[in-house]
Parts: sequence; structure tokens; C-alpha cells
Amino acid sequence: MVKNHLKRIATSKNWKIQKKEEKYVAKPKPGSHSMEYGIPLVLALRDLLKIGKTRKEIRDILHHQEVLVDGKQTKDHKRMVGLMDTLSFPKIKKNYRIILDDRGKLNLIEIDEKEAKIKLNKVKGKVMVGKKIQLNLFDGRNILVEKTDVKVKATVAIEVPTQKILEQFNFEKGANILLTGGKHIGTVGIVESVEGNKLVFKNEKNEVFETIKTHAYVVGKGKTYVKIK
Repeated sequence: MVKNHLKRIATSKNWKIQKKEEKYVAKPKPGSHSMEYGIPLVLALRDLLKIGKTRKEIRDILHHQEVLVDGKQTKDHKRMVGLMDTLSFPKIKKNYRIILDDRGKLNLIEIDEKEAKIKLNKVKGKVMVGKKIQLNLFDGRNILVEKTDVKVKATVAIEVPTQKILEQFNFEKGANILLTGGKHIGTVGIVESVEGNKLVFKNEKNEVFETIKTHAYVVGKGKTYVKIK
């Protein structure tokens, strides 16, 4: 029998929730994000944005007000939303992006309407589909392109919900990165050098550290392409 709940103590360490306040939380539906980098929409709205106190209130909001995830309306309170997703509330003209804060916790920051239409998406794989190239992205979506020189583990900036590619950022010296794993999770830095899977970066305090490319998410070149802090 499939359970509809999840013990709080068993949730991802990246979830910014009180794990001992109650025993259970809503179990998210399988979807675009992993449990590590995603959180059920009900928790994002209730625990992070604090726009409702109960699950029932959140469900009412989703059914009676327009709530957009990456530019598309959703009414499913168990839908998984995650890193770099945008949440928009047209009625009150508020927009947010899900980011990793300085403690490595999934959180939301307010952004403007223009930025709510842009999403940074890490390229996890590339495959040939007929005569086109399919980009397999971090949030589970796939985009077909005629040709591209973007590399795996690099990032594309896409327009949502159209999925039009606006810009691409490869791993290279001078690239801006967000650390999504390791002991420096949540840190924003600039790439100093790349050798194989090893990455040397400088943080905002000009301190130099090493990590692996798997733990880094490219977010721009020269500056972050969108607001992430």
C-alpha cells in the first residue's frame, strides 16, 4: 500500500522545515526534481512563504487563485518544485525563485516579473534524436535543438514556459557558480580553473577552494545571469 505521508525526520537535509514540530509531512509526487533538490509545493507555500497555516488553506489557495510554476498554472499541492523553479502569483504581482541559501537549505527569494520568465537549467545529458540533439535538463525536461556546442554539466538559460534557449554558460574560467553539494553548499563563487572533474573556485571573500564539477551549477559569466541571493 502506498503511503500518502512522509516522516519529517526522513526528509532531505536541504528542506528548511521543523523536523520535530510534527511527525509527518505530505509525500511529494514523483516529478521533475529529486528529493534532494525539490520540495512539495504545499511546504514551499506554507513553510517557506508562510501564505497559509494548514494544508487545507494551501489547497484552497491553489484551487481559487492562480499560482504559476515556471509560467504554468498548477493546482496540485503535492507537486514537487525545486532548485531554480519560479513561483508566480499574478493576482498580487509577486514572483519568487527557489534557491539554495547560505546554509544549503532550499528557500525562496523574491524576483521581478521579468526574471520570473527566465530559468537556469543544468544540462545533465545529450542524445541524438533523429537529426536533432536532445538536451536532458536538471529539472527533468528535454529540449530538442538543431545544433549546439553546450556541454554536459554546463547550463542553459531558458524562457519559461516556452523553453526557448536564451543563453548558455559552459564550465570555464570566469564562470559564476552556485555550489549544490559538498561542504561549501550554498556558496556562490567564480571558477579559477577546471581540470577534468576538479574545479578550483574563489568565493565572495576571495578565498580559494577546490570542489568537483558535480557539486557546481553554472549561473552566469562575469555575473549571475539571474538573482540567486
